[in-house]
Amino acid sequence: MNLTWWQQMVCYQVYPRSFKDTNNDGIGDINGIIEKLDYLSWLGVNAIWLSPVYVSANDDFGYDIIDYYDINQEYGTLDDMKRLIEKATEKNIKIIMDLVMNHTSDEHPWFIESKDPNSAYRDYYIYKEGKNGKVPNNWTGFFGGSVWQKTERGDFYLHLFSHKQPDLNFKNPKVKEEFKKIMAFWLDLGIAGFRCDVCNVFYKESLENGKFRLVLKGLEHYHQTKRNHEILQELKQAFNKDYDFMMVGETVMINPKMANDLLSTEKELDLVFSFEHMETDQINNKWFKRKHRPERLIKALMKWQTQVDWNANYFENHDQPRSVYRFGDKRYHYYSATMLSTLLLSLRGTPFIYQGQEIGMTNFDFTQMDQFKDTESKRIYEIGRKLRIPKKYLFKMIKTSSRDNARTPMQWDTSEGFSQAVPWLAINPNQKDINVKSQMIQEKSVLKYYKKMINVRKENKPLVEGTISFIKTPKGVLGFERTYQDKKLLVVINLTNKVKKMALHRSQILINNYETVLKHKLMPYQALIIGGGL
Repeated sequence: MNLTWWQQMVCYQVYPRSFKDTNNDGIGDINGIIEKLDYLSWLGVNAIWLSPVYVSANDDFGYDIIDYYDINQEYGTLDDMKRLIEKATEKNIKIIMDLVMNHTSDEHPWFIESKDPNSAYRDYYIYKEGKNGKVPNNWTGFFGGSVWQKTERGDFYLHLFSHKQPDLNFKNPKVKEEFKKIMAFWLDLGIAGFRCDVCNVFYKESLENGKFRLVLKGLEHYHQTKRNHEILQELKQAFNKDYDFMMVGETVMINPKMANDLLSTEKELDLVFSFEHMETDQINNKWFKRKHRPERLIKALMKWQTQVDWNANYFENHDQPRSVYRFGDKRYHYYSATMLSTLLLSLRGTPFIYQGQEIGMTNFDFTQMDQFKDTESKRIYEIGRKLRIPKKYLFKMIKTSSRDNARTPMQWDTSEGFSQAVPWLAINPNQKDINVKSQMIQEKSVLKYYKKMINVRKENKPLVEGTISFIKTPKGVLGFERTYQDKKLLVVINLTNKVKKMALHRSQILINNYETVLKHKLMPYQALIIGGGL
């Protein structure tokens, strides 16, 4: 099997606002990423997915873009970005940019121009007259509430997300051509690919009323439409001959069949981020949690590993709470974090590590609503209050699931490693115990384990190129074999806080997050890779 570079990579997501501040304004910047390239190279990653650094109104911190061709001055300049690409390339690290196609900021020049009904940009967005002064249809959005915002003229524009993020109209072919220009601009600067934001909902087939759903009424009119597929194919194929680049899609609410449609021979996408495994601890939507059961997570992982040939594997990103206690246990911090590291880097597919995951960063202990900066969290709180959800219960929902849990600044050392100024979002107080500097010198740390596990992955072809087959295991334990040619590795992961009985041979242990391997027992959150298979 001849793997592409993106199948062999270990990708590290940087959320620039919270990564490293070099000019002491409390906000991370591009020079901070450049400063930490040696660290990322030492860790063993060979690609960086960069959350948006474009000029933005910051309603959704980068996902509401004003200018796709320039850099938000909070992060630096376009020259800084060119220098990042150059310096990263020197260290054999590729840069993957976020590409937001569903919407722009309402401060984008296109949208400002579109307010004039006679403007050439009017049809870049989706405007519609209301019904007797009311909204045009019953659709509800990803941030809750109606998807329609009334204008000064009395008509409405569509926004699946914040009202500050008006949806683009891909029925207008000029919009697609704009994105071809944007992609060409960044590919010519030397980036290696795009992470395509919510890229299976941007084509609205119709604006008819939606069927009854508890959330996202109207979904059937824009989710994974035929024309959406065709546009993605056209965008990808426009550059395939001239650039060795990849596209990974954030594809909401898909099953394996839908994923395979997106990963078809027409190559509209190379990888997709699915969500089923991240939804195993929730009911209906992310705000309503249920107790984590390892069996549900195992079932979802097995389903996707067996039904999709090549997965984009992840447990954290800028939109998800931290994973270490979500899928692990506070009493077993080191073992929970290293168990997830072993699992992430041994599944078949391309692994994505989110900044801070490699040191076991945790959710923030929010105590009041004014600590949140996330527009989605604020919107859900407003809707919850209107629905008269008790404040105590509502706050608990937000605290547990808010995107801000993943966006607290990177914990570089015990004090001012992120910035010497007051950070834009509070740093987790456990920085004094969980930080890069301390874990660099500790004999046993989550960070050193991640580095070791990345090396084990790179040095053993079964973990990258091999097939995967699952074995029978005790409840709450995931076991599988990775096989490449005549070499076979056994991966055993205890996802529970219980001791599990399982017969194991103890020869050829490649990695183990405990000091020893007991012949007939797996300790809580123990994870190991053994040569020779069963």
